[in-house]
Amino acid sequence: APADLLGIAAGRLAPGAPADLVLFDPAAPWKITEAGLRSLSKNTAFEGRLVQGRVRRTLVDGRTVFERGI
Repeated sequence: APADLLGIAAGRLAPGAPADLVLFDPAAPWKITEAGLRSLSKNTAFEGRLVQGRVRRTLVDGRTVFERGI
């Protein structure tokens, strides 16, 4: 695994390992908008496009660092 090559204790679910997880809803529909982008660049060719699949929550070391309505 890439984490092993870099000597980082990540990339596995095991007791004592950092809980770095993403909760992804593959069925969640959403519309791409400039206001909804999480990027320094606000320019996108996908403005207004309807897509499916969205991150609902991100945990880093067991702490929620991002959460969208669940």
